[in-house]
Amino acid sequence: MADIAAVLGRLTPDELDELRSLGPNGHLTRRLTDALDRAAGGPGAGRGYYVPNGSVSSTGGPHVILRSDVSGWLFGPARPA
Repeated sequence: MADIAAVLGRLTPDELDELRSLGPNGHLTRRLTDALDRAAGGPGAGRGYYVPNGSVSSTGGPHVILRSDVSGWLFGPARPA
């Protein structure tokens, strides 16, 4: 798996803005998972950068979020509640 900074560095400014607008635990859209796949090297290559969060969409597919260390890189470390 490529380095987080390198993968996120290959996203467009619009894609990064969209990720930031979702927040650290926001459900990723298909557009964003496709962008992460592209940035990581091709179809399916970004799957290690996003993970299912345990909930499902209305169509039955899993919601995915950024992996915690990827989210931490983009948003900073999580703060305890």
